[in-house]
Amino acid sequence: MKFRALALYAALTVAGSAAAATKPKVQPAPPPVPYAGAYQPQGVDEIGLWREADENERKLANSPLLIRDEKLNAYVRQALCNAVGTDRCASVRIYLVRFPVFNASMTPNGTMEVFSGLLLRVRSEAELGAVLGHEFGHFEKRHTLQQYKAARKGTDLMSWAAVLTSMAGTQGAYGSFDNLQLSVLGGLARFGRDQEREADLIGLGYLNGSTLRPGAASRVWRNLILEREASASERGLRKPDFDRVAFFASHPADGERADYLFALAAPDGDTRDDGADRYTVALAPWLPTFLDDQIKLNDFGGSDFIITRLAETGWTAPLWRARGDLYRGRGNQRDLMNAADYYGKAVALDPSLPEAQRGLGLSLFKTGRQVEGKAALQRYLSLRPDAPDATMISMLVQKDAK
Repeated sequence: MKFRALALYAALTVAGSAAAATKPKVQPAPPPVPYAGAYQPQGVDEIGLWREADENERKLANSPLLIRDEKLNAYVRQALCNAVGTDRCASVRIYLVRFPVFNASMTPNGTMEVFSGLLLRVRSEAELGAVLGHEFGHFEKRHTLQQYKAARKGTDLMSWAAVLTSMAGTQGAYGSFDNLQLSVLGGLARFGRDQEREADLIGLGYLNGSTLRPGAASRVWRNLILEREASASERGLRKPDFDRVAFFASHPADGERADYLFALAAPDGDTRDDGADRYTVALAPWLPTFLDDQIKLNDFGGSDFIITRLAETGWTAPLWRARGDLYRGRGNQRDLMNAADYYGKAVALDPSLPEAQRGLGLSLFKTGRQVEGKAALQRYLSLRPDAPDATMISMLVQKDAK
């Protein structure tokens, strides 16, 4: 448990003395106050910021990366409503974007972007609700507007300081300007981290007041830590320090977040529903696509971690196929043999899965088992005669036949 983070949040939730600041009594994150409605822009700067957000939303709505599946969009919206309440979620327009990175964001005009990389990594409706609630916390507290104003003040200060420094023209003046730059930029980064912590507190308050399991918020970050450790280990890199905050970091350390979110979850929330089954059903049609996108990132350790974590409730044909794709992508003989084994398990569970038959055939060919490989590729062609690579695969099979 990170003592410093708990002290910060204890100060927000518990009235205490200076002694309490050194040994805080941590209370669950409080539920949200009654919703007052979406904030309306006031003044030239705010109206300009909203108009810029409106224009960006117009471009987003026409983006080829947008996932337009009505069922998946409806499910994600319902997950947000279950987390923050129907009155709050009514002011949000959600856009699902096919981009294999863990991220979600929200703009002042009510636009929420949810990346497919986030959908692939969370394991339940409660975990998804925790992230979406965090983003809504930014929206409700108008953090984007606050950041804009803080950045403008900081850059204005540095601009005037640059003018005065050039007028002075001394070594001491230039040194003072460098120190001022570091102070302003470091202050802006710290301001962003504090906003993230406040949004974490608000998002967890939503979950504490909902029917979803609030402990899911901490699990999101613990799983991300494990994934990044697996990625670093596979690359031969040193284990990341998840407790240290860089000077210019815009977010708190992952370890810090996991700890204070765990401590601030309602203690009676462990018996609540986490919606894991509902989430699995909603994601199932898109899971193979999202796994394909993840594998293309060329992060073997992280991708293998995601696949094996998804398989904790049981291996399925799409998961075996994805693992086969992952291992076949590295291309060495040992990995090709493993890939053939994984594809074989996928085919055993679902012989009608074309991609598994294709991967099996190609892996067998490259390991010298051409007769078996040819049979698998022929099954692939019978299942997908209109496949984009049907001509190439047919040539491979015919060449072997000669």
